[in-house]
Amino acid sequence: MENFTPYSALAGGALIGIASAMLLFFNGRIAGISGIMNGVFFAPKNDRTWRLLFLAGLVAGGGLLQWLVPGFNVPRQGYPAELLAIGGFLVGVGTRIANGCVSGHGVCGIARLSIRSIAATLTFIAAGMLTVYVIRHLSELTA
Repeated sequence: MENFTPYSALAGGALIGIASAMLLFFNGRIAGISGIMNGVFFAPKNDRTWRLLFLAGLVAGGGLLQWLVPGFNVPRQGYPAELLAIGGFLVGVGTRIANGCVSGHGVCGIARLSIRSIAATLTFIAAGMLTVYVIRHLSELTA
């Protein structure tokens, strides 16, 4: 929390909310990234274009921010690549088990008052808190 600025967090949250609302309003789709990504591979061909454009926009937006504000995103150092790969794999497994990701359940599902999404989001938060505790207090990784 060294560089926390509430204004950038507020702006980012507002942009995510606006993008999610626009996707739901104009396309009738929920902005769950794991579902969008899954659909790139398994949806009918006529349903892939918007998914690819949405994902390309996420990557382009991050690239644009990095270009406009050099040094804005500095990756954490000191974590073994194997641990990062295992963590990424477990996130993927978790999104399949939960039938969605944090963006789908946390942003869109809670806004629709979905009980399943509220339960999933609370589970994500609890798992994240437990993971931070284990990494920071029970393991040798303190970076």
